[in-house]
Amino acid sequence: MRSRITAAAALVAAMYPVCALAVSLPRPVATERRGWVEPATGLHINARQVFLWSDGAVYRVYTQPGMITDIALQVGEALVSVAAGDTARWVIGDTTSGSGEDRRTHVLVKPFSAGLATNIVITTDKRVYHVSVSSAASGGMAALSWNYPLDEMIALKRSEAAAKAAEPVAAGLGIERLYFGYRITGDQPSWRPVRAFDDGRQTFIEFPTSIGVDEAPPLFLIGVGGAAELVNYRMRDRFYVVDRIFSVAELRLGTRKQQVVRITRGPAKRGRP
Repeated sequence: MRSRITAAAALVAAMYPVCALAVSLPRPVATERRGWVEPATGLHINARQVFLWSDGAVYRVYTQPGMITDIALQVGEALVSVAAGDTARWVIGDTTSGSGEDRRTHVLVKPFSAGLATNIVITTDKRVYHVSVSSAASGGMAALSWNYPLDEMIALKRSEAAAKAAEPVAAGLGIERLYFGYRITGDQPSWRPVRAFDDGRQTFIEFPTSIGVDEAPPLFLIGVGGAAELVNYRMRDRFYVVDRIFSVAELRLGTRKQQVVRITRGPAKRGRP
């Protein structure tokens, strides 16, 4: 009976080899190192190594005893915390340079001896840095920082939007298409408009230069029955820009002694005022 069981077991082993059932599992260390970023020889600003920022990457930093390695964060970035795996054999501190918008945080790292390795997690108000540091007798990095492609792209788009917003209101407006038939009546406050005109799509109300100092009045559209309706507009330089054409509008400022200036669209009058 025993020999039959042994034979059956041998037959099963022959049909289903153990090696065929073995599953090749990836080594955790190998998986982890796929996200490691080594210093690149071509990316330097003088003695400072520059990495390209990528969320989730682990940046390799090499240090040496007797020398401080300066990890410079993004300008304007606020440090929240610094944590290290080995705080007994590494000196880790932080300082700042610059002031105001140019303020910059620096994390300073120094090993007690060669042959050490640990990791540092730097948390800021913008991101989390994962750094793997090791020490050797020589070859330590003096300083390092990052470039932030996404932030630079966003800043460029904001700059383009700001430049477009700063363009003169008259840019792109043909004088022959402008309608200047508006009458300005009412009180004489310092902010009383100089003129009003439209291009058939938008209405432009021009104020004196003092509008940058004085309180700006809200704009109300006046309906057929005399009802006032607050209208949306935006201010560009010395102009209110209204995305519609109106017949009558009023600028009102104050409560007890309210100042009112009325703007009325009159008969056709195009071209230069």
